[in-house]
Amino acid sequence: MTFEELKAQLRLPVVAAPMMLVSGPELVIAAGRAGILGAFPALNARTTAQLKEWLERIDGTLDGRHYAVNLIVQGPGAPRFADDLAMIEAAKPPVVITSVGDPSMAAQRIHAFGGLVFHDVATLRHARKAIEAGVDGLILLTAGAGGHTGTANPFAFVSQVRAFWDGPLLLAGGIADGNGVAAARTLGADLVYMGTRFIASEESMASAEYKELLVSQTMADIVLTDRISGLAATFLRGSIVRAGLDPDALPERLGIFKPNLPEGIKAWRDIWSGGHGVGSITDTPPVAEIVNRLAAEYDSAKMRALVL
Repeated sequence: MTFEELKAQLRLPVVAAPMMLVSGPELVIAAGRAGILGAFPALNARTTAQLKEWLERIDGTLDGRHYAVNLIVQGPGAPRFADDLAMIEAAKPPVVITSVGDPSMAAQRIHAFGGLVFHDVATLRHARKAIEAGVDGLILLTAGAGGHTGTANPFAFVSQVRAFWDGPLLLAGGIADGNGVAAARTLGADLVYMGTRFIASEESMASAEYKELLVSQTMADIVLTDRISGLAATFLRGSIVRAGLDPDALPERLGIFKPNLPEGIKAWRDIWSGGHGVGSITDTPPVAEIVNRLAAEYDSAKMRALVL
C-alpha cells in the first residue's frame, strides 16, 4: 500500500491517535467507519494473544478500511516488543506507528509485508534519524500534544522538517477542531494527529470520570512534566490532584522511564493525559458525530481561506 492509497480512503486527513488505556477496537472501528484513520497501542491489549484477537476483529469488521497499530520500540513496551512485532507481521495491519527508540529493524520487517511505518519525533535530530531508519512518514509531536510530547512550535517544526523531507508528515499538538485541521494542511502537513478530542468520545475506553474531567478542564489545566511517566508528557491537573499529588511539587523521577510516584499510583491508569485542545471539548459524543463536526468545520475553514 502507498501513502496516496491511504489518503484516498480517508474522508478527512485525520488520525485518531493511539492513546494508552483509551484506544481500543471500538474506537478504531468507529474511526474507520467515519472516514478517518483509527489507531491503538499494541500494549492496550493485555497480552499478545489478546492483541491477535483485536487485530483480527478490527480487520474483519472494517473490511478493507485502513487502521493503525502503535508499537513501542523501547521503554515500558520493550518486554513485549518481539512478540508483538511477530504478531503484527502475521496480521499485516496496513499502518504501524512506531514510538520511542530506533525503528529501523521494525520498519524493515513491516515493509516486508507491505505495511507503512510512521514514527513519532519531537526534534529535528530525531526526525533525521527516523528518516535514516527508513520510515515512511514522520509524526511531529509539538507543543500542546497530549501524552508524550515535544516542545517545538508547530510552524517552525513543520517548516524546518520540510526543508529536508518531502515525504508524509503528520502533525500533532493541540488540534481539536476542523479549523486546526485546515491550518495544519496549510502549514504543509499531510495528516493531523488528533488524540484528546477522541478520548472524550462514546467509544473510547476512558472512564466516565476521565471524560467528565476533559469537558471541565482547559488549556490552563495541562501540566507538562517528566515526573509522572519518566518522559516529558502532558497530564490533566485535575487527575493529578485526584491521585492525591500536588501538581506543582511532584517527586523527582529516578531516571528515564523511572518515575518516583507513590505506591499504587501509575501514569495513564491513575493520572490521565490531555493536550492543549482540551479547552475545546464540551461533550462526549460518538466518534461519527465528532468526525461530522470536524468535516463541517474543515470545509468552512477552506471556504474562508478562498475568500482571503
